[in-house]
Amino acid sequence: MRDSTDAPVLEVCCGSADFALEAEAAGAGRVELCDNLVEGGTTPSAGAIEVAVRRLGIPVMVMIRPRGGDFLYRGYEVEVMLADIEEARRHGAHGVVFGALAANGSVDRAITAELKAAAGPMAVTFHRAFDLSRDLEESLDVLMEIGVDRVLTSAGRATVVDRLDTLARLTARADDALVVLPGGGIRPENVARVLSVPGVREIHLGASRRVASGMEYRVDGVPMGSAYEPDEYLVEVADVERVSAVAGAMAAGPRA
Repeated sequence: MRDSTDAPVLEVCCGSADFALEAEAAGAGRVELCDNLVEGGTTPSAGAIEVAVRRLGIPVMVMIRPRGGDFLYRGYEVEVMLADIEEARRHGAHGVVFGALAANGSVDRAITAELKAAAGPMAVTFHRAFDLSRDLEESLDVLMEIGVDRVLTSAGRATVVDRLDTLARLTARADDALVVLPGGGIRPENVARVLSVPGVREIHLGASRRVASGMEYRVDGVPMGSAYEPDEYLVEVADVERVSAVAGAMAAGPRA
């Protein structure tokens, strides 16, 4: 366990290399580098990883998540994750962050073990897919058996401070086997309560804000995306009928 004189580590979830540099300057002791925060974080680009690792003086944990939505991986998604882990290692990342669940809500032991093995000496965090698993204590036991370094959790609630009793049970169960990293709804006014839980020695913070673009010339009515509200139980897949129809129309050539 952490000695009482050790300062707790603050990990900040960052949506870009610039974000990470600002977080370090503000006091972060470690960053979780992601892309696409509106989806809860997906894998950042190779460029973002390279710049963050080269520019920061603190550890960089790289999110390994090929898409938004659920954590039930299929098709070539695990192959993509393995390639992204290798990319993170190649750029010198301190560690990687991932999570995988089976359809029944348990931790996907096989995929998690495969990704953990691929990470090699890099640190491994199992992310908040943990909070969507069917039994937190069961999931924690599996992760300890696999040997991940830490688990990020809001104790199965939107805000970790709503279930500090559960957090305490998890940290006691984990003991020194892994680090239970609390996150979700942590604010300056409640962080002391979280740190008061025995065994808590790290904090994960999401701290983003939106600012106006520096663009002077602006165009209305030409959106580059669509309004989106994340749903953990929907998955985006290929609309093969539409792809086939467009490919067929292209093959037919232009109309006279």
